[in-house]
Amino acid sequence: MPYYHSNGLKYYRFPLFEGHGVIHAALTRQGGTSPSPWDSLNLGGTVGDDSTRVFENRQRAFDAVQLSFNSLFDVWQVHSDRVVVTNAPRLASEAIQQADAILTNKPEVTLFMRFADCVPVYLYDPCKRVVGLAHAGWVGTIKHTVGKAVRKMVETFGSQPDEIIAGIGPSIAAHHYPVGADVATQVRAAFGTYAESLLFSIQDDQPEPGLRFDLWEANRLILEQEGVKQVELSGLCTACHTVDWYSHRAENGRTGRFGALIALPK
Repeated sequence: MPYYHSNGLKYYRFPLFEGHGVIHAALTRQGGTSPSPWDSLNLGGTVGDDSTRVFENRQRAFDAVQLSFNSLFDVWQVHSDRVVVTNAPRLASEAIQQADAILTNKPEVTLFMRFADCVPVYLYDPCKRVVGLAHAGWVGTIKHTVGKAVRKMVETFGSQPDEIIAGIGPSIAAHHYPVGADVATQVRAAFGTYAESLLFSIQDDQPEPGLRFDLWEANRLILEQEGVKQVELSGLCTACHTVDWYSHRAENGRTGRFGALIALPK
């Protein structure tokens, strides 16, 4: 398992990205300052944790991967399909934009997002030297947010989809992700003939019987349809492994947020 440890923190990196030198991590919940129910490396500022602790945790996260905290660029994640391109870090005094995918070609910028079941998708174009992050729960997935991020890389930076590499990070696996009939209807509308391969039933004699939505496969399919050929799946379920990851569903909404970050090598 490609876990790394630094200064008491534990984080995951994609083997596919390692050979390219791109700086990236999915930071586990270990090694921070927050008490229960956010224990301990909570990086989310809107879940009830003290802001001083969150700030300290974020600094620890950046220090662990040897990046300057002043390089941070983040957005207010709102389950949209909006893609933001940035040329500079976000100043503390600067209003935070609403978006669910962010891109940059500047090595002085570290893209940063927060998660607790939704899918973090990492993007890197080694030819045009562009990095990206996308946030996709079921809403962002049916909106094809990561596909729109790939298109924005093509439009803005001249990326070729078949040269982009992608990583699908720790997030909730399908067997832990029951959805209602209303969501299933929207999945079918968004994915057409592919929808039935993304929805499956759990037998009535199993815990939480009903229909499941496979977010991992759905986002892999979106990337494939956009022409991205190299996609690595972490295979880490947040609901199965709450020792390492925050899970909104498994922890009944009382939990923190783990961080995902990516930056170009300087």
